[in-house]
Amino acid sequence: MTKYRRTNRLSRAVRIAGAATVTTVATGLFSTGAANADVFVPLPDGQKYGPGVTLTHVGERAVISPSLAANGAGRVVWVTGNAIADVSVTPEGTIGPTNGPGNAPGTNNSSTHGVSQISTGYVVGCQVSIADDAISAGVSGGVNVSGASLGGSIGLQLGPGEVRFVSLDYKDILKPGVYAVEYQDAEIQVQGCAGYAQARSYTVVEIIGDDYSKTTLYGMPFSIG
Repeated sequence: MTKYRRTNRLSRAVRIAGAATVTTVATGLFSTGAANADVFVPLPDGQKYGPGVTLTHVGERAVISPSLAANGAGRVVWVTGNAIADVSVTPEGTIGPTNGPGNAPGTNNSSTHGVSQISTGYVVGCQVSIADDAISAGVSGGVNVSGASLGGSIGLQLGPGEVRFVSLDYKDILKPGVYAVEYQDAEIQVQGCAGYAQARSYTVVEIIGDDYSKTTLYGMPFSIG
């Protein structure tokens, strides 16, 4: 179930995230002693500052299971988290693609087509380390599927060395304030990857206007088997 929350101040969890950062990742089995037990992965909170925005990701966790296909090349991960943007500067309402404030450079550089926006999802790779340099190298393709946390499932076919961006959800930012996109047990199925696979969260905030900006926060990479 996807939840959207808009408040006038950051939550207590966000304030805690700003004061301390978890540096280790622990894993545990839901059912000890079972070779194919689900693996629970708690992930650290993160925060990043950008022009006119403080971007925070809290409460992230993943549950990893073998694929029901039982073919050795598939696995399933359920992800949960809360992406929060505290936006102090953005034009109010929607701005057309050619009539932004003053028609200044930067107005038309938004991929959101006229409105500031927060979006969140996951980068998933097969037999490749999903570090910042791998992402920025441009080797990734996109799987633009929204609403997985509403009860659907995202299926990926990944070969060795392939990386995909999976979009979970987004929220338009129509004026300054605090915006959150929360997802719970969003299911991502990976097939075709016989080697190891990794995933990591991403959250992007685009601020439109004369001074266009894009702020991206990546989570910690974790193994999905």
